Amino acid sequence: MKTRDRILATALDLFNEQGEVHTTALDLADELDMSPGNLYYHFKGKDPIIESLFERFEAQISETLAAPIEAPLGADDSIENNWYYLFVLLEDMHDYRFLYDNLTDLIHRYPNVERGFKRILKLKRAAFFALCNQLIPKSLPAREQQLSAIADNLSQTATFWFSFDQLVHPRRSAELTIHRGVLQLLTMIAPYLGDAQQAFYRDCEAVFESLQTQA
Repeated sequence: MKTRDRILATALDLFNEQGEVHTTALDLADELDMSPGNLYYHFKGKDPIIESLFERFEAQISETLAAPIEAPLGADDSIENNWYYLFVLLEDMHDYRFLYDNLTDLIHRYPNVERGFKRILKLKRAAFFALCNQLIPKSLPAREQQLSAIADNLSQTATFWFSFDQLVHPRRSAELTIHRGVLQLLTMIAPYLGDAQQAFYRDCEAVFESLQTQA
C-alpha cells in the first residue's frame, strides 16, 4: 500500500474510533510510526486528510445512491433485494461514520465538505424517491407530494441513524445497527402500501429476525 493510502486508511480508523475532533496529526503520526515531518510531506496537516477522505466517501456513496435511480428494483422485487440495497447504503455511511458523528461542525469548518454533503443529500433524496415510487401504489392521493415528503423523512432518518442508535444501544454491533436501520427505513414506507401494508411489515420483520441471528 502506498504511504498516502496508508495514511488515509489509518486516519479513517482513528477518526471513526476516537472521533475526528479528538485526533491530532501527531496522534496519526504516532499510530503510523512515522515522523510528523514525513506525514507533513504527504499531507499538510489534518485538514487535507479530512477533505481527501470526504472525496473518497462522496465517490463511494454517490455510486451506491445512483443505483435505484438508474435501474429501479421494481415493485415486484423481493424484500431481500430492497434490504440488500439499503444495507449497502448504510454500510457505506458506517465506513465513514466520523463524518456523520460531527456533521454540523465539519460542514462549518470545511466549505468543500458542506457542498459535497449537499450533493449527497440531493442524491439521497432522489434515490429514496425512486425506491418509494416503485413500492408505493399509484393510487396514493397527492402521490407526488407524498413521495417527496416520504423521501425527505427517509433521508433524515438515514443521515442521523448511527448517532441515534449509538445513544440508545451503545453496545450493539455495527452489523446489527445497520440491519436495524434498514428495518426502520423500510417500515417507514409500509403505512403507504394500502392492503399490502401488513404483509410488508411481516416480511420486513421476518428478514430482520433471520439476519439478526447471523449478526
